[in-house]
Amino acid sequence: MFSASHRLHSDALSDDQNRAAFGKCNNPHGHGHNYIVQVLVGGLVAPDTGMVINMVDLDKLVQDQVLDRFDHTNLNLDPLFVNRVPTTENLCRALYELLHGKLSPGELEQVRVEETENNFFEYCGESR
Repeated sequence: MFSASHRLHSDALSDDQNRAAFGKCNNPHGHGHNYIVQVLVGGLVAPDTGMVINMVDLDKLVQDQVLDRFDHTNLNLDPLFVNRVPTTENLCRALYELLHGKLSPGELEQVRVEETENNFFEYCGESR
């Protein structure tokens, strides 16, 4: 879990269009969430350990790549969102991109980001 703020705003839209598209989430002062991140890893179970990936290694990777980078930040100021509106959909995709290819010996299957108890988004890569 990490806490971050954002403002949903697109430079491609007028102020009226932004308010219509994003409502209260377009507040110029932004707002925050306590995001919950789930990482689904697949792969072969190693016969010697009984694991696909060592959980200590997975936790460290998520800590280094995601939590340390985004916790208590404004997502709009992160370089990943210079040309992307920091919606939870785009955040989920960005987290997938940060973790993809780094989970050896396992493989990243999916990233899920819960924004509130009522909405979450999942991303499985472009090939699905």
